[in-house]
Amino acid sequence: MNVKQLRAFLAVATYQSFVQAGEHVHLSQPALSLTIKGLEQNLGGALFTRTTRAVSLTPEGEVLLPLARRLLAEWDDAEETLRQHFTLQLGRVGVAAMPAFAGNRLPRSLRLFRQRYPRVNVTVHDVINEQVLELVRHRRVELGIGFEPESAGGLRFHPLYLDRFVAVVPADSALAQCQQVTWSELLREDFIALQRPSAVRLLLEQHVAVQHGKLTVAFESHQLGTVGRMVANGLGVSAVPALCIEQMRELGARCVALVEPIVERRIGVITLQDHELSTAAQALLDVLLSDTPTQEATCAT
Repeated sequence: MNVKQLRAFLAVATYQSFVQAGEHVHLSQPALSLTIKGLEQNLGGALFTRTTRAVSLTPEGEVLLPLARRLLAEWDDAEETLRQHFTLQLGRVGVAAMPAFAGNRLPRSLRLFRQRYPRVNVTVHDVINEQVLELVRHRRVELGIGFEPESAGGLRFHPLYLDRFVAVVPADSALAQCQQVTWSELLREDFIALQRPSAVRLLLEQHVAVQHGKLTVAFESHQLGTVGRMVANGLGVSAVPALCIEQMRELGARCVALVEPIVERRIGVITLQDHELSTAAQALLDVLLSDTPTQEATCAT
């Protein structure tokens, strides 16, 4: 059976006339008769009893009638659902983002996306950078947001901007009054870091080790918010991507430009190289790419 045959069958059963049914499905009477004949041949028997005066259903036709109605209703629903997905009247998209982005920049982009496509639902996975890559590779999400992967490995990177790390210091410390701070000055204080295997932690260790040796950590946390709160309460200092400046300020800490060395890394959207994005995912990617901010590596006190 195919949809065309079922529509023809339902029309004939409804109108009990090949002439009226043909007008309804936009087929000539000979073409409609051939369509019904093809359906009957496929199923193995007659579905209609034809006389010169009337057309009526055979017992087998009576069995098919409610099934045909249900199948066509489900087909029409499926067509409409897909049409709404393609036109972004409906849809769902999953995105994984590292906490530094998910808690700071992503909400603004999602607001823009929601304004344009209010009936498309977005699921956000707030996970560390390594898990972002894994979720994309295993097709659990279509979009990931994080640092540029060192090895592509079947992934495609869509750059958003170059982010530079800044120092996070207590508001009442002497360092908070500086225009910039060197790593040597920063590491004289107790250092607070994200726990491994955070990409932020690994990136800092990699860059700092060259000039200053192993990064000595006094306090660790899984959450950037906790790190910022510890710094604000005078437990030590830290370093975070510049996109976290506003978050650190809200927590009561201060951010200062960090040099010697300057630590920076591109942040962007990560997708599978051989995977075509859904319409909803492509629309969200477009919003993210168009909503790229200019990151500042300093913070006004």
